[in-house]
Amino acid sequence: MSLITPDFGLLFWMVVIFGVVFFILAKFGFPIITKAVHQRTEYIEKSLREAEQARIEIERFEGDQARILEQTRQQKAAILKEASDERNALITKAHDEASQEASKVLQAAREQIDSEREMARRELRSELSALSVAVAERIVRKELSDESAQKALLDRYVEEAVRDQVN
Repeated sequence: MSLITPDFGLLFWMVVIFGVVFFILAKFGFPIITKAVHQRTEYIEKSLREAEQARIEIERFEGDQARILEQTRQQKAAILKEASDERNALITKAHDEASQEASKVLQAAREQIDSEREMARRELRSELSALSVAVAERIVRKELSDESAQKALLDRYVEEAVRDQVN
């Protein structure tokens, strides 16, 4: 027996054993293997379909997310604008109220100053007239100590009164 050329009997038995093993594998092994390969192929195809659906769903969610984000930005801008407008309105209202209150206080102060000024004038006039009467009384007493001086003074007052009425 040589290593390069096998014997005819050995070759026969090898073919018979190979046929038996092949028949057993074909009868029992290959269907299981092909079934497993087929199941694996179906599982991979199903996974690919699910992945494609998930990708489509993710794209839809991304679109929804972008839309919602834009709506949120617009709402935020609207809220900020509304708050700014309201703040400006409050500031303007407070400024107007402060101006009105300041003008009321200023008017009241002016009225009070005017009334106090008028009261001071009256008081000054009253004191001045009392002082004038007192001075005049002293002067008249001094000058009217004799009768001729009294007559001269009366004549002078009458002339001044007549002159004042004429003018």
